[in-house]
Amino acid sequence: MGRHVPFTGDEKESLWASLQRQRDVTLGKLEGLDDEQVRRAVVPSGTNLLGLVKHLAAVEYSWFCETFGRETEPLPFDPEDENADLRVRPDETTADIVAFHGRARAAVDKVIGELGLADTGTAWSGETVTLRWLLIHMIEETARHAGHMDVLRELIDGATGDPPSR
Repeated sequence: MGRHVPFTGDEKESLWASLQRQRDVTLGKLEGLDDEQVRRAVVPSGTNLLGLVKHLAAVEYSWFCETFGRETEPLPFDPEDENADLRVRPDETTADIVAFHGRARAAVDKVIGELGLADTGTAWSGETVTLRWLLIHMIEETARHAGHMDVLRELIDGATGDPPSR
């Protein structure tokens, strides 16, 4: 992936670029795999590459858009199933999930572009949070799952690195 955090960027530019880079890395982990492979659970928890992309899209939409009072499409959360957003339904295709991720990314980028780092919103928990905090949180969340995806991808086809090497 060619995107890098600028060496001399300001704080918002640097945080945003870091989030964009991690998003690119997670999508890159799907490259070259077929539908069965991106859905394959190779760890006991059942976690799979496509489910992680779905999860990351849903939490970005929720954290940024809902926190700052913006519209979202229906999100795959279920109070009865805390992991519903990690599961890919049989009727969802890889293209569906990647498109969902793209729509979430565009909506979130609009929020980031319109707000300042010190602007505040109300999180799902009722806490007041800044855009700065959300950017840091989503960089952490996305990088954490990118690491999971590194391991899953290696177990699926042996590919390692960024982007996956063959």
